[in-house]
Amino acid sequence: MNEMLEAVWRYRHFIVSSIKNDLRSRFARSKLGALWMILQPLAQVAIYSLVLSRIMSAKLPGISNPYAYSIYLLAGMQGWSLFNEIVSRSLTVFVDNGRLLKKIVFPRVCLPLITVGSALVNNVMLFLVMIVVFAMLGHFPVIALLWMPVLMVITAAFSLGLGLLLGVLNVFVRDIAQFMMVVLQLWFWLTPVVYMASIVPPSLHSLMQLNPMYWIIDGYQQTLVYGHGLDAMNFVPVVIASLVLLVISLFLFRKAAPDMVDVL
Repeated sequence: MNEMLEAVWRYRHFIVSSIKNDLRSRFARSKLGALWMILQPLAQVAIYSLVLSRIMSAKLPGISNPYAYSIYLLAGMQGWSLFNEIVSRSLTVFVDNGRLLKKIVFPRVCLPLITVGSALVNNVMLFLVMIVVFAMLGHFPVIALLWMPVLMVITAAFSLGLGLLLGVLNVFVRDIAQFMMVVLQLWFWLTPVVYMASIVPPSLHSLMQLNPMYWIIDGYQQTLVYGHGLDAMNFVPVVIASLVLLVISLFLFRKAAPDMVDVL
């Protein structure tokens, strides 16, 4: 583990430059460029707001803003977009960079870190735009500015642990990426992003709370929508799950790394 951390530190400039290149290459020939990173989730929020706002606004207690449901949606999408991007890109990060792994000698663990760094930059940009939108809607949660870095780190840690584990397995069994894309869509609807947990039958609440993303998204909603601080006790299981996933994924990565290049 220490060797891996030392390798990451030695290649820190490579990681930072790769993140910059990744962001540039994704929108190299696009006239709107990086704006697409922001416009896509905002468009999704706008669609859900138009379709569901009248149904859901009556079920959102504790906030009197007429745009309450749109604010709720933006808060949930802020957390989900970070999770979804890291996991979905980590699934194929080694497969997509197979030629690079064969031609250049560098710590392979740099690749998922570049993915996480790029996703975090996207998410910070979305957050800044979201704060502007909130201010335009008459809603400015000051406390969110304090808790957002904590939430982003927890979300990124959980996403990286899961994404790296599945990314390594996907090198050897390519069906995993296809299967997980379906799972992510189902996972989205099993997490209260576009609906409130209060509308779910009470008998299912305990089952819903087994979903780590339930607590992560709830954290975003509590801070961004209601202006509350995070309840540390709610996040203890999520942090433990994130650490366990990271340890397992790094262990599997170390064991599988020598064979990955041959398979690719």
